[in-house]
Amino acid sequence: MTEIVDDRTPASPPEAADTKAGQADAAGRTYNGWTHNDTLEDYSLRYAPKSFRRWTPYVVATTALGGIAYLADFAIGGSIAISHGFSSAMVAILAAAVVIFLTGIPVSYYSAKYSIDMDLLTRGAGFGYLGSTLTSVIYASFTFIFFALEGSIMAQALELGLHIPLAIGYLVCSLVILPLVIYGMTALSKMQVWTQPIWLVLMVAPFVSIAIQEPGRFSEFTHFAGNSPTGSGISLLGVGAGAGVALSLIAQIGEQVDYLRFMPDKTPQNAKKWWGAVLSAGPGWVVLGAAKQIGGAFLAFCIAGSVGLAQANEPIQQYVHGFRTFAAPVALGLATFFVILSQIKINSTNAYSGSLSWSNFFSRLTHRHPGRVVYIFLNVGIALALMEGGVFGFLNTVLGFYSNVAIAWIGAVVADLVINKPLKLSPSYIEFKRAHLHHFNPVGFGSMLIASAVSIAAYFEAFGALGKAYSPFIALFLAMVLSPLFAVLTRGKYYIARRDDLDEPLLDPQGLPSAATLTCSVCADTFERPDMARCPYHSGAICSLCCSLEKACHDSCKGGPNTGAVDLAMPTVRSER
Repeated sequence: MTEIVDDRTPASPPEAADTKAGQADAAGRTYNGWTHNDTLEDYSLRYAPKSFRRWTPYVVATTALGGIAYLADFAIGGSIAISHGFSSAMVAILAAAVVIFLTGIPVSYYSAKYSIDMDLLTRGAGFGYLGSTLTSVIYASFTFIFFALEGSIMAQALELGLHIPLAIGYLVCSLVILPLVIYGMTALSKMQVWTQPIWLVLMVAPFVSIAIQEPGRFSEFTHFAGNSPTGSGISLLGVGAGAGVALSLIAQIGEQVDYLRFMPDKTPQNAKKWWGAVLSAGPGWVVLGAAKQIGGAFLAFCIAGSVGLAQANEPIQQYVHGFRTFAAPVALGLATFFVILSQIKINSTNAYSGSLSWSNFFSRLTHRHPGRVVYIFLNVGIALALMEGGVFGFLNTVLGFYSNVAIAWIGAVVADLVINKPLKLSPSYIEFKRAHLHHFNPVGFGSMLIASAVSIAAYFEAFGALGKAYSPFIALFLAMVLSPLFAVLTRGKYYIARRDDLDEPLLDPQGLPSAATLTCSVCADTFERPDMARCPYHSGAICSLCCSLEKACHDSCKGGPNTGAVDLAMPTVRSER
């Protein structure tokens, strides 16, 4: 793609970082080649415009679901079953799946409708412009924690199948992801669509083979006790602790909407396909995820007698056994290939989503944006350090703790979308631009902080063993209750800092986001109307990225006559009130 720069200044070479990003400059701001290449940048800090959203609902959904190829589900399911026995594991996995599915519906819908990623959605769903900075780190943590877990699984396969030492395998697993992720949705959509049929066949093949050759194994599985002190029966502590581990995956919805933001606009002509894609690739990921966790628990039971409980939750061991039931001579090679394919599919998503999250975090913190590509290396580097530190050995502990923070964040966002908006306690639309947002909104930000603090205290047994086991549910309950409570107490005044007062309507005659383009007065590039705001400091329209990077204005736009009482309805045209 041709580099675009402000024609008032000389073009910068692609490899040269912009040293003036984030500063008002009379000559106009320019960005380096990485930032200006839409194929590389993938609108990491912006609304995804109609001109870029050229994929069909099917392709977007397939790409999003391609990331669900990860095998950590098998490790998680096996670990839960080994720790808590069959009955507690099944109830825990299904309870977590229900929570994840229900919370994923509104998040997926609003992201696909407004073509924004999880960070931009969080900004406008009760957190404020700087308030969502913390959630960017929470989300980035999810991506590099799971990159490390998935990379560890892939390295185990390389060690068993190709005799590559783990330390070297971790490095290989990290480097192989980089070329795919650099080109964003353009490359990932092709890779995920092409590999999905092969992956599906290989994933289900062992279960079909066991069902044919050893059908009695499934009934025997119901008596699997693992290391559980209460055996294979249901334990309240076991259900809570197991669900807490599974609920750490609630932040996976962020990775799903990183793709769903590229959905085409919903119209009467594509409504059924649109909804099918959003529901299947959004909250629907957990249907396959829960099935894989149960599958991992079953395979762990099948191999526990031969490899021991300590290794029974390793997916490579599970699939070597599974493939031996019908392809013994090539079982190890087939299992190694399957694990490598699965981990490439998911870790490309982890690295991609992490780059988006770090981009949002650092752009607000430093008022600079060198390009999404830079943060791919940061995210992968952190994950590599975790792998070398042996994070897989602390699977339950890491995920159990993380779930408290993640579910408090998602719970606060969901509460705003499904409670505050219908009750008109918050705006009916999602506003993500700095120019229109307060720095902090206590509705979502405060709810998350309180909910996560209480649930973390519960996790460290402040409320006893039962409180520790159900700490994620405490976080969810508090976030869902506190958000509407704070919205009522604050009367919604911290959502919108000033009215949207550009002359160009925000919506087109069909009620969809306008595709009309405006020229940014700072970088001189053109962007679609939803990405633009009026900037009194620069006396013209400004794009959301230039607005984010501006340091000299000191948010002067929020102190004039356009601030104060603000309508919560969707803005359409400039108001002269």
